[in-house]
Amino acid sequence: MSTLDKDEMNENTDHSETLDEETLFIVSQTFKAISDRTRIRILHLLSNKERSVNEIADQLEMLQSTVSHQLRFLKNLRLVKYRREGTTIFYTCDDQHVMDILQQTIKHAQHH
Repeated sequence: MSTLDKDEMNENTDHSETLDEETLFIVSQTFKAISDRTRIRILHLLSNKERSVNEIADQLEMLQSTVSHQLRFLKNLRLVKYRREGTTIFYTCDDQHVMDILQQTIKHAQHH
């Protein structure tokens, strides 16, 4: 990491303040969301493009009800968003910060 990167991080993050309870809850729930193998697979699929629930279920070889349950969890954390087209629901990523963390973690894992 360059000196500029470290300076930017220090400038953007105040480590001297304690985190409030709401922030702690959101952070812990976000890490909980991306610690689940199924949700990682779903988010990774959605990082490339918008997909329907059926498309996700087919791609991951999972039941639609299982995928829907996981998408609901991710939607409640505002990590994904959806749109309806007729009877089909399409999902896409809704939090680029979390997607960046996920992609960096995947690259880290593949590097080792």
